[in-house]
Amino acid sequence: MRVSLHSCFILHKRPYRETSFLLEVFSSEYGRISLVAKGVRKKKSNSQALYQSHRNLSIAWSGRGEMGTLTAIEASGDDFNFQGEQVIAAFYLNELLMRLLHKHESHPVLYEEYLKALTRLSHGDSIQIALRYFEKHLLISLGYGLLLDHNVETGGGIQSDTQYYYSLEHGPYKNKPSTSDYVSISGHTLIGLEKELLREDGALDEAKKLMRLALNTLLGDKPMASRDLYRAYLQQKQ
Repeated sequence: MRVSLHSCFILHKRPYRETSFLLEVFSSEYGRISLVAKGVRKKKSNSQALYQSHRNLSIAWSGRGEMGTLTAIEASGDDFNFQGEQVIAAFYLNELLMRLLHKHESHPVLYEEYLKALTRLSHGDSIQIALRYFEKHLLISLGYGLLLDHNVETGGGIQSDTQYYYSLEHGPYKNKPSTSDYVSISGHTLIGLEKELLREDGALDEAKKLMRLALNTLLGDKPMASRDLYRAYLQQKQ
């Protein structure tokens, strides 16, 4: 199998043997894949600077099975430049993809949402908004999309001035559900998340709690390195 140059991002890299890299790549056409980049750590290699996360790249490879061999890499489009919390947020996006995407499953819509999230971060937009929207689309791509547009008790639409209890198993209720896996969330926040019109801090806090509940179910007990890094960052700023 030979795959020609197309849009990709490197999610993670680590040294392999003396002169190579092992890469985890998010491909616009093939989803998450693993590649070995042979010989690129040699002193005479002039492509090492390309092997960075959050760079627009075109990548080609060959091979079958779990591990392919990189055959070409080129810069493609503008690079993203992040500062401070933006760096940690971008790392968080990559960690989510590394932890939750199965290999060799195409996610073209999610790829575009990833690109949107990186663009929002690099433009200085709200970090919380960028993360919440991406998380929403990640859950959709994984088959765990959240019900945001109607009340599961009545089937009626969500009212912005009503407080709901969101059950992870079913969706938003007006009355507190009997299960423990729920969060309290306003109709205003549910509508804002669905239509991607979140603005106020209170709504962003509620949306974060809902997303954390949904994602933690998929992530399991293993801590997120990006969350630990963010806590350390906040402590350092104090």
